[in-house]
Amino acid sequence: MTLIKSISGIRGTIGGHTGDNLTPVDAVKFASAYGTFLKNNSDKEKLTVVIGRDARISGPMIHNLVINTLIGLGINVIDLGLSTTPTVEVAVPMENADGGIILTASHNPKQWNALKLLNAKGEFLSGDDGAKILEIADAEAFNFADVDSLGEITINDAYMDIHIDEVLNLPLVDADAVKKAGFKVVVDGVNSSGGIIIPKLLEQMGVEVVKLYCEPNGHFPHNPEPLKEHLGDICKLVVEEKADFGIVVDPDVDRLAFISEDGEMFGEEYTLVACADYVLGKTPGNAVSNMSSSRALRDITQKYGGTYEASAVGEVNVVELMKQNNAIIGGEGNGGIIYPELHYGRDSLVGVALFLTYLAENNIKSVAALRASYPQYYMSKNKIELTPQINVDAILEAMAGKYINEQLSTIDGVKIDFADEWVHLRKSNTEPIIRIYTEAQTQQKADDLAVRIINEIKAVAGI
Repeated sequence: MTLIKSISGIRGTIGGHTGDNLTPVDAVKFASAYGTFLKNNSDKEKLTVVIGRDARISGPMIHNLVINTLIGLGINVIDLGLSTTPTVEVAVPMENADGGIILTASHNPKQWNALKLLNAKGEFLSGDDGAKILEIADAEAFNFADVDSLGEITINDAYMDIHIDEVLNLPLVDADAVKKAGFKVVVDGVNSSGGIIIPKLLEQMGVEVVKLYCEPNGHFPHNPEPLKEHLGDICKLVVEEKADFGIVVDPDVDRLAFISEDGEMFGEEYTLVACADYVLGKTPGNAVSNMSSSRALRDITQKYGGTYEASAVGEVNVVELMKQNNAIIGGEGNGGIIYPELHYGRDSLVGVALFLTYLAENNIKSVAALRASYPQYYMSKNKIELTPQINVDAILEAMAGKYINEQLSTIDGVKIDFADEWVHLRKSNTEPIIRIYTEAQTQQKADDLAVRIINEIKAVAGI
């Protein structure tokens, strides 16, 4: 079964049977549920929703289905066409819209697509709101408009340029300084909308751009998740072109990874660390990331006198804690930068512009040397598959009890903070799996901690 319904939206593989995959019927059903939810919670006579999509092959089909479903509900649509997740997030409040939908399966392969759902602030829905939409979908409690009350479509293809302008207008972004620095950068846009918007941003900042896989045709040339094992081509090209560094984004441009000038990964975890180093150095304050993200952000935040806290995994949880703590920067260790000065959403454009300004203002010539200057942490990511008969919650509870005298958090699985390392145990919501994330000051120590915890889980489970 490859149709996944969650509080943040619906995603699945294209084709197959209704209810098992993301078929046209399922796209219409969940667009109907979202539109109905908005109508149920508004007194306005006419609602407006912003729609954008990434470049995946199924995009135009899902795009048309979703738009026309909303029209059928009597909702007006502002159609951004080919866009990015952060661009839609920026557009929703600027258009005074009542919500937004991004049609993207993010880092999933081309077989996948999804409906990501936003509220009127351009932020992902809360868990409670997402649950209500799932209830409406299950009940098929839709009431479509009559012929005189159908919605209307307004096409606006200017928002990628507007998004770039908003980024360049940020107080901590200095395009003039970047132009004077004369950077040369390789961009891997994985043949999606990042291949349009990232080079445009760079060119407006006076950066020489070498494009790799920047044709937005939806034929991803490699696995689109920006991990080291998928990025051999850009790592090689950065060295060949004698570029200052490389930039990689996922298909919807909310995850950002850098390649150092030596062709090595800067590290997804350290994208946020570097941007936070710049922002906190200019405007000291608090920072937030999720529990599975590196301790390096904590170290950088404390260096500037701020407070760091970790949220449950998930962008909506990070944003909620950022608001509670008045954090001035946050995000996730997967390369997601959240900078509230523009909006509460992961935004690769913001990350790129802040990073370039940091390099330019501090006359940093080596991205590899910058990476080496940060606290060195290493992660190990594993999972243990259990039988359906095993009570995963009971295992996590037992592990928490075993380490009750350590610094412990149970807001999202079990996070155990030791003096020099940590482990985070999370259960899957769809299968009997426990995911095990560890971090330590060497790769060997991170791996050893993971092996130890896996053996302890097996002992508790009796396997």
